Amino acid sequence: MELSPGPSPGPCAEMLQVAEEAFRGGNFELAAEIYGSQLAELPQPERGLCLRRGDALARAGRMAEALEAYSAAARLGRLRPEELRELAESLALSLREKALRLPPWPGGGGPEGAGEALGDPACCRPPELLGCPLCRRLLCEPVTLHCGHTRCRRCAEPGDCCHRPRRAADGPASARVNVVLGNLLEKWLEGESRARRLRAEGDELRDRQELPAALEKYNQALETAPCKCSLIAQRAELWITMKNYQQALHDAEALCQNKPLWPKGHYVKAQVLSGLGRTEEALKEFLYCVALNPEWSLMKKEAQKIMCEMFFPAFENVHDSLTAPFSSRTRLKPAFLSSLNAVEDGSAAGCSEDTVFKLTKALSQESDVLRSTSSSLSHNVLDLHFEDHKSLGTILSSLPVARLKRKLSSDLRDLQSLDVPNKIPKKDGDTVLENSATPALREISAVLVDASDFECSLCMRLFYEPVTTPCGHTFCLKCLERCLDHNPYCPLCKEKLSEFLASRTYKKTVLTEELIVRYLPEELSERKKIYEEEMKELSNLNEDVPIFVCTMAFPTIPCPLHVFEPRYRLMIRRCMETGTKQFGMCLADELKGFADYGCMLEIRDVKFFPDGRSVVDTVGVRRFKVLNHGQRDGYNTANIEYLEDKKVEGAEYEELVRLHDSVYDQAVAWFTSLKDNMKAQILNHFGSMPGKESEPQSNPSGPAWYWWLLAVLPLENRAQLAILAMTSFKDRLIAIRRVLIFVTRKRPR
Repeated sequence: MELSPGPSPGPCAEMLQVAEEAFRGGNFELAAEIYGSQLAELPQPERGLCLRRGDALARAGRMAEALEAYSAAARLGRLRPEELRELAESLALSLREKALRLPPWPGGGGPEGAGEALGDPACCRPPELLGCPLCRRLLCEPVTLHCGHTRCRRCAEPGDCCHRPRRAADGPASARVNVVLGNLLEKWLEGESRARRLRAEGDELRDRQELPAALEKYNQALETAPCKCSLIAQRAELWITMKNYQQALHDAEALCQNKPLWPKGHYVKAQVLSGLGRTEEALKEFLYCVALNPEWSLMKKEAQKIMCEMFFPAFENVHDSLTAPFSSRTRLKPAFLSSLNAVEDGSAAGCSEDTVFKLTKALSQESDVLRSTSSSLSHNVLDLHFEDHKSLGTILSSLPVARLKRKLSSDLRDLQSLDVPNKIPKKDGDTVLENSATPALREISAVLVDASDFECSLCMRLFYEPVTTPCGHTFCLKCLERCLDHNPYCPLCKEKLSEFLASRTYKKTVLTEELIVRYLPEELSERKKIYEEEMKELSNLNEDVPIFVCTMAFPTIPCPLHVFEPRYRLMIRRCMETGTKQFGMCLADELKGFADYGCMLEIRDVKFFPDGRSVVDTVGVRRFKVLNHGQRDGYNTANIEYLEDKKVEGAEYEELVRLHDSVYDQAVAWFTSLKDNMKAQILNHFGSMPGKESEPQSNPSGPAWYWWLLAVLPLENRAQLAILAMTSFKDRLIAIRRVLIFVTRKRPR
């Protein structure tokens, strides 16, 4: 009887878990050994184990054996480029550490690193503060948004603002250049600013597919630009779009020679080589990009895709779903891999002794899984064994078609006589070490900075809290508000600013203020001192107190005001700015301008209307007597002294209490006898009558119910003013009792 074979044994789950933990912990040698032992025990190789073994070997630096493992996985199923992620990263990191001699990558794995890869090199970056936060280049036609931040006009998106919804009217077409900042850029960085403007014009032409005209703009920009690296990269990309790969290659090679540590240069060169079909050389540039910025995922994918083509073409395993922004490449023939066992002459220029590799024909004995294949790929790969297996130069230098060198400067030695328009000057010495140093921040020369460039055209002083209007003009915030109090037009160009006025949320121009702080600290300190002195003077509630000449006001009684005159708009705003939130209220006087007695009001709330008017909610605080009349900026002021009731004691106090209770009861009886409609009107306007206080002299101005009653009784303003001026509570009680008796007798029956 013939027995059927039992189920095939699988890999040990516990051992695989140990291998994964070892891999995550960085012990790649142990992980590779476990994966290899598990594969050796299987009757048939498992594709997933082959891939994990290849990943571990690649991370351990054993590249030849890693290729064997990946090849075994490829024979079991189509190898996808994303499955070579560990291989690509290992090659790039080895290149970074061994060939480029760079420190470990400082990035935290976030998306910021990939963005930096396409940024301009340090030499092409603008001085601090003068760069656009979006394109990170020198501001070009700077536009200040409603939120106070400044962008290039071309970078300002519709509705680009921190504090309001998007609106199409706010886009670049309607944006106006900030006049002050635009003039500063022309003065401080004339050549660089002109080059930046030409470049922006070239970008617009390129977007409209007017490529020859865009090329002309880039060439003109190169004539005046102090640093040409970024511009040459831009021009090289334009050459690629125009399919002129030879000119693009000239520019790209010049970039890689002059800035070997700038990822963008290698990125551009990779695009050119891809367009020329020189796939192997393109791989080198992709790996440089990843080595210089390990977080650049797009370049990893491109390197993985090319490695599929280069290392495993026989399996037709290039994955079509992996997209790339480069032109189609020529598929490498399987015969290409026969060159893997070709021995270099060991004289690679610039390589140090510790990285010169030796190839020996030592067939790997570690696993029987890979021996049974008849593929020429497997035989050629197995023929390779690298003594210095951790050196990327050892591996990639064995590819004659790729010719990766340890030093970028020697790799492009033939470019010394390259005829590139507006050629970048070459640097002598070790360019890698030189470029690895952190460049000093660029600063504007103190000779170019003039305080008059930051002068408000209204007050003729240094900007204080600068605000830029939609039409591009800048003023001190207080100066602009005073002008808008009188009419809603720009003081310089007379453009209508009604919408700007309606918002009432003026935001300081951040960049202008930062430039003043940076370059004019002494002048700003003096300007701030003057402002603080003005605020201190305006905060005095005894001298030059602002006076609103309008109606009668009483302590504790609300007094809503409708403010529309420009002089009172200014007065209310100053009361808010100083923090006192107080001003005096007096009746008008034909001879003196306003009465000799009044009441201080405290602002509780202000509501502004689009046309500049406002409704101010105030309440009476305390009475005062005017000592001197005056004026400031159109509104009235006064030196004042505050009034307080004279306190009484003993028998006089007892008599005062009896009178107080009697008049209060009389007032309640009068109010209760009023018709319902009249009572409703009084309650809507003045609120309910305050209750009787147990101590009538507790308030320096007397109890609140008294002032409520004085406000609602049908008395002429002059009579009310006479009572307001009294400092004897007894006299005021007697006066109000007479009024109550009079109005009660006159009431119709």
